[in-house]
Amino acid sequence: HVQLVESGGASVQTGGSLRLACAASGYTYNRNCMAWFRQAPGKEREGVAAVYAGGGSTRYADSVRGRFTISLDNAKNTVYLQMNSLNPEDTAMYYCAYGLFVSRVFDPSEYNYWGQGTQVTVS
Repeated sequence: HVQLVESGGASVQTGGSLRLACAASGYTYNRNCMAWFRQAPGKEREGVAAVYAGGGSTRYADSVRGRFTISLDNAKNTVYLQMNSLNPEDTAMYYCAYGLFVSRVFDPSEYNYWGQGTQVTVS
């Protein structure tokens, strides 16, 4: 069983930066993927960024590429999302997700565990 706890959400102004963190317990190092999704009111949950624990390869949604950076600290069992140049379209609840065997990184159904979410508001 894996538990995920997100932190770092806040209200910021356009152009600002935030760093989200997701601490995982019961973490299995090999063959898993961790990702950040977000969901704005009235919209579907969308994938933002993902990282494979084994090789460290990353994936980004087009809307955030070049502005967001996902990273994984295996020693701390924590995945981070550094968000720069934020704009109001980034406003959403951000969720951390953990998948045992993920091929479609931005398909929510591929993930086995989810955190409770952390709110990001950009104005």
